[in-house]
Amino acid sequence: MNFLRPLTLCLCAAALAPTAALGEDGKFEIFDSNISVAEVLKTQRTWCNALLEISRDYRTGGISKAKATAARVIDTAYAYQYGPVAFKPTLTSGQQTFRTSREGALAYFVGHNPNYPGDTGFALKPWGSCAIDNKVIQLNGSSAITMGNVKLTTLSGKVTTVDKTWSFLRESDGQVRIVLHHSSLPYEL
Repeated sequence: MNFLRPLTLCLCAAALAPTAALGEDGKFEIFDSNISVAEVLKTQRTWCNALLEISRDYRTGGISKAKATAARVIDTAYAYQYGPVAFKPTLTSGQQTFRTSREGALAYFVGHNPNYPGDTGFALKPWGSCAIDNKVIQLNGSSAITMGNVKLTTLSGKVTTVDKTWSFLRESDGQVRIVLHHSSLPYEL
């Protein structure tokens, strides 16, 4: 079975289906909300770079600097300003497994929130690199889904690989943001 065929068909259909309207000056304007593979990859790279920036800011400026950076990253990368986000971080459990609110996401990344006592700040670890290996990228108009692995390496060389599924949506302001983020450690027997 050729698993690339659905992606190829989806890409072709997306490329051929933009909507157009006649502007006031008689010229056509193309209204294309389709997300491209390049935009998906850019959004993922931006997420990795942001994680590294939060980690670096914590090392150089403490929790205040890291928290400010994380808040900016969440507001830019995730769609919490439009409603709940389906966020299941890697190292969460119990009643606080899912982080549908901005506060919960911020607590996961930087900790220091009494409402989330189990969070120690995933992004505060001394991360040195972040690499993404997508196994699937699906495009569907103004949304996209990816699934694969993220390989995180600390400054001392310790590697952690997580399974990650993201869903992206082009929001009304034109930005591509994360609306679903599911992360878990790989299953081991």
